[in-house]
Amino acid sequence: MAETIGAASSLSLGERMVRMQGYQGLRSVGFAAMPRPVRALPSPCSSSSSVVTAVSTPVKPDPTQVKRSKVEIFKEHSNFLRYPLKEELETEAANINEAATQLIKFHGSYQQTNRDEQPSGKVPNRLYLVMDDLADEFGIGTLRLTTRQTFQLHGITKFNLKTVLGTIIRNMGSTLGACGDLNRNVLAPAAPLMRKDYLFAQETADNIAMLLSPQSGSYYDIWVDGEKIMSAEPPEVVKARNDNSNGTNFPDSPEPIYGTQFLPRKFKIAVTVPTDNSVDILTNDVGVVVVSDADGEPQGFNIYVRWGDGKNPQMEATFPRLGDQLGYVPKEDILYAIKAIVVTQREHGRRDDRRYSRMKYLISDWGIDKFRGTVERYYGKKFEPFRELPEWEFKSYLGWHEQGDGAMFCGLHVDNGPSPLRGSLNITAMACPALPLCPLAIAEAERGIPDILKRVRAVFDKVGLKYSESVVIRVTGCPNGCAGLTWPSLDWSIWLGGTPNQMRLAETFMNKVKLHDLETVLEPLFYNWKIRRLRRESFGDFSMRIGFEKLRDLVEKWEGPAEARPRFGLKLFSDKETYEAMSEIAQTQNKTAHQLAMEVIRSYVASNKLAPESE
Repeated sequence: MAETIGAASSLSLGERMVRMQGYQGLRSVGFAAMPRPVRALPSPCSSSSSVVTAVSTPVKPDPTQVKRSKVEIFKEHSNFLRYPLKEELETEAANINEAATQLIKFHGSYQQTNRDEQPSGKVPNRLYLVMDDLADEFGIGTLRLTTRQTFQLHGITKFNLKTVLGTIIRNMGSTLGACGDLNRNVLAPAAPLMRKDYLFAQETADNIAMLLSPQSGSYYDIWVDGEKIMSAEPPEVVKARNDNSNGTNFPDSPEPIYGTQFLPRKFKIAVTVPTDNSVDILTNDVGVVVVSDADGEPQGFNIYVRWGDGKNPQMEATFPRLGDQLGYVPKEDILYAIKAIVVTQREHGRRDDRRYSRMKYLISDWGIDKFRGTVERYYGKKFEPFRELPEWEFKSYLGWHEQGDGAMFCGLHVDNGPSPLRGSLNITAMACPALPLCPLAIAEAERGIPDILKRVRAVFDKVGLKYSESVVIRVTGCPNGCAGLTWPSLDWSIWLGGTPNQMRLAETFMNKVKLHDLETVLEPLFYNWKIRRLRRESFGDFSMRIGFEKLRDLVEKWEGPAEARPRFGLKLFSDKETYEAMSEIAQTQNKTAHQLAMEVIRSYVASNKLAPESE
C-alpha cells in the first residue's frame, strides 16, 4: 500500500514508519524518518463501519518551476526572519534597507508604525499603562486601536525600536506576527461575558494564535537578546503543531508549519459565537463559529473561508470577496482543521505576484469544492455538513452590560479622528490613519472623517431624517480597505449596499466623486430612503432593492426635496441673524437650530404655565 506525502514517500504497514522527504522552505533537503500510526477513516458515504477510505496528502508543487516575487527571496535568505534585519538595526542610518523593511513586518512593525497584538482583544492593565507611557515617551503621543484588536504606536525611531518592543514583550505583550506573511492576530468577541460559548471562543482564539505563532526564536533573539519570555502552551496546541500525520510539517525545521518561506501573504482568522458579528466574521481568511448544544455546551465549529476587502482599482482582476461555508468540525479537531487550511494556502497560494497571493484568489481559481477536498487531505478527514446558524447581528457592546457572574462591564466608544460630533453616525463610523501616517495612503481618512460626518448630518437634517437614524460610513485613504471599505452602507468613491450586520459587501455606486460634490449625491439618496423605505429597512438594503441604475437616475435628475407644508404654520426664525446665532449654539450640542429652539420654547412654556386654581 502506498500513500503520497510531500514529493516522495513510502509507507510500510508492518513497521508503521513513513520515510518522508524533508523540506527547507519549499525545497527538498533529503529524507527524514517519522514514525506515526496509520489511521483508517470511516467513509461518510457508507453506513458500514467496516468500510474505510484513505485520504491521501497532496503532492507539494515544485517551487523551482514558477517565478517568485522579491519578497519570497528575502524570506528564503533571512535565516528565519533574522538577516539582514538584525544587522540593519545596528547601523547609524535612520532607516533600514528594503529586505529588512519586509522582514520587520513579521516582528510587528512597519517602517512607520508599530503594532502590539492581543488575541481576543484582552489587554492586561499593566500592558495598557505601558503602551500609554511608550506613546508619550517614544511616539507621537497617540495610541490607536485597530479593527484587529491591536494597538498602534506611531513615530517610533529606529534607535528606540528595540527599547519599545523589548518593553512590550517584558510587560505581557507581543508584536510577533502582527504584520507579515503569516497568521495575524486572532480575533474573538472582547466582551467579558461569562457564557460557556463566549469563553470557549476566546480560549480557541488564544490556542489558534499559539498554534500559528512563529517558533524559530528570531523575535526574541533580536528584541530581548534571546531571552525567552513566553507562557506555557497547552499540550493540545503543542500536539497539533507537531503532528505530521498528513504531511503538513517541515521535518527538523525551526518553523514546522511555516518553513523558510512562511505564507504567500498575510492571513487572518476570527472566532465568534452565533449572532455575534462584532469581529466581522466574513472579513477573515478563516471564520470560526462555535456551535453549542441545547444546554449551551460547545460541541464544535462551523468554518468559513475566503476573505478580502481590498482591491486594486487599476486591476479589475483583483476583487473583494465574502466567505464561503467550508464545513463543520468537532471541537477537538479545530486546531488540525485550521492547520490544514493554512498549509493548503502555504503550498498552493501564488508566490509569483503578491497582488494575487491572498487565499481568496486561490479559492476563486479552484472553486470551493476543490479547495475543500485539498484541505481534507491535509486534515485527514471529511468535513461534516455546515450547521444551521441564526441571523447575524452587529454587537457594539456600548454602555453597561451584565457579565453573567454578578458583575457588569461598560463598553466605551472611541472616535476615529478628532470628531466634534456625538451621535448615532459616530458609533459605526470608521477611518484608517491614512495621511500622514501610512505610506500607502493617497488621500485623507482619519483627519477627514470629522468634516464628512458633519456634512452627512447636515444632509440628514435637510431631508428630515431623525437625529437617531444612521448609516454606516467608512473612509479609507487607499483601496486596501483597512477601515472596511467594501462593508459600509456608504463610502467614497461611493459604495452602497452593505448591511449593518456586515454580512453583505457594498458595491461601487460612483467613482471619482469630488469632495465638494458629496451633498449633491447624498441628498437625493437619503431623501428617497426616507420617503420610500420599508419598515426598518436599512440604507444598504434600500439601495439594493431600488437598484443602482434607478438611484443614479434619481441623483442625476435631483432638483431638491419637495416643499413640506408646516404642520402648525409656525415660523421659528424671522431674521437670519437670530437663526445663525441659534444654529452656532446648537452645533455645540449636536442639534439643529430648530431642535434647540423648540427645547427653549418648551422650557419657557413649562416654567410659566399657571398652576390650576385650588377649589
